[in-house]
Amino acid sequence: MSLLSEIATCRTTESIGQKILCTVENEMRWCKYTLGLGEPNLAGKPYLQYDVVCRPEELQRLKNNPYADHIENQENQTLYTIHQILESWIHVSLNLLNRIESRIHEAKFEKASSDVYLLETIWNLLSEIEDLHILMDPEDFLKVKKQLKIKSTSQNHAFCFRSKGLVEMAKMSRELRQKVPAVLEVEVDPTGGPRLQEAAMKLYSSKTEYEKIHLLQGMQAVESASKRFFFGYQKLAAAMMGSAEANANRTAASHHETCDSLTQVFMEPTYYPSLDAAKTFLGEFWSNLVSRH
Repeated sequence: MSLLSEIATCRTTESIGQKILCTVENEMRWCKYTLGLGEPNLAGKPYLQYDVVCRPEELQRLKNNPYADHIENQENQTLYTIHQILESWIHVSLNLLNRIESRIHEAKFEKASSDVYLLETIWNLLSEIEDLHILMDPEDFLKVKKQLKIKSTSQNHAFCFRSKGLVEMAKMSRELRQKVPAVLEVEVDPTGGPRLQEAAMKLYSSKTEYEKIHLLQGMQAVESASKRFFFGYQKLAAAMMGSAEANANRTAASHHETCDSLTQVFMEPTYYPSLDAAKTFLGEFWSNLVSRH
C-alpha cells in the first residue's frame, strides 16, 4: 500500500493508480478516517498512518516459509500465504468476540450490534479466503499436501479443525447465544418456560429498542455465516481433493447415515431457539390475522 502513491504519479501507471485511489476514497466514505495513500480525501478526514501499524518490510519477513528450503513445489508458498491470511483474520475475530461480550455486559447494545455485523462479514471473508485454494494447480496442491504430511486431527475431523483459532472462533460465535437473556433483560426460566420467547416477541412488536433488535438479528446472521463457511469448506475440500478423500474422514453414526465434524456444524439446530420460536409465533399470528380478513 505504501507504493500506491508512487504508482499514481508514475506516467505509465498513472491512470491505474488514480482509479485505485478513487476506489479507496469511495470505500472509505463511511469511515472516520482515510488511509492517506494519495486519495482525494474530499471530506478532510484524518489519515491513518498505515506504515506505523504495518510496515512493508515486516510483511515481507512473514513470507519466510519454514518448509521452503526442503520442499520444491510452486504451490507451497501459496498454501502458506493463504493460511497466514486466514489465521490473521481469525485472530482479529477472537478479539472482536471478546469486545462483543464486553459491550453486551456493559449494555452498549448499539456498539455490540455494529461489532456483531463485523463478525458476520469476517465469517464471509474467511469463505472467500478459503476459496483461493481453487486457484492452485490441482496436482501440485495434492503433491504439497503429501509433502507436508497434512492430516486431520482425528478420524472424523475436517482439515480446517487443525486451526485452534478457528475452533475457538466457532465456539465463541456459538456461545453468543448465552448473551440473549442479557439483551432481553430477562432470566432464563429454570422450568423451561417460554420466558425468553415472550420477551423476544414483545421486543419485536414494540419497535422501540432497535439497537437490541439489530443485535439479535446480527447474532443470527453470524450463525448463518458460520454455518455457510463450514458447508462451503466441505464442498471446497471435495473440489480440491476429490469426494473420496474429502469423505474419508467420516465416521458412521448409524447404518443409514454418516456424521462428520463439518456436517455436525451446519446441520446443528438453531443456536437461538427462543428467537426462532418468537418469529414463528409472530408469523402465525399475522398469517391468521390476514386470513380472517
